[in-house]
Amino acid sequence: MEGLHPDVESIVLSEDDISQIVQRMGAEIGADYEGRNPLIVAVLRGAVVFTADLMRAIHCQLGVDFMAVSSYGDGTKSSGVVRIVKDLDTRIEGRDVLIVEDILDSGLTLSYLMKNLESRKPRSLEVAAFLVKDIPGKTPAVHPRYVGAHVPDAFIVGYGLDFAERYRNLPYIGVLKPEVYS
Repeated sequence: MEGLHPDVESIVLSEDDISQIVQRMGAEIGADYEGRNPLIVAVLRGAVVFTADLMRAIHCQLGVDFMAVSSYGDGTKSSGVVRIVKDLDTRIEGRDVLIVEDILDSGLTLSYLMKNLESRKPRSLEVAAFLVKDIPGKTPAVHPRYVGAHVPDAFIVGYGLDFAERYRNLPYIGVLKPEVYS
């Protein structure tokens, strides 16, 4: 494994942990959607690394498309305003749709996205979240059907997750040192 990045305090999930999570989730999704050709909707940009690995672990026919929504900017907290930056190119009416998300914290952005997609009348709409952040005293607005792992309420980076467009290429999930983002 690559050494610890100097801005990372600790590793939460190693490359091996991530690989095992992806294989488990891929097997679950593949079994549930066998014979159904789901459309995987990756939420850009954070979920692109996870989505690429997950697609290879799902052993049934599937399609893929991408959406980009914005509510964070360069900050560490959501602005509360959600806008679609890139919409789907695929019609989803009558399709089984699986939204693939990198990390779920409050779930407010994802809740908005789900309402938007539900209005397009998919056959089914589910969520696969690689990580769910455990925030004391808070329950996410969305409950994903598939969950990779739970992580502490800390600033998590790596494996697609970033701070100000940095650290996405780290091969592990780590906690960013507070002095980096404060």
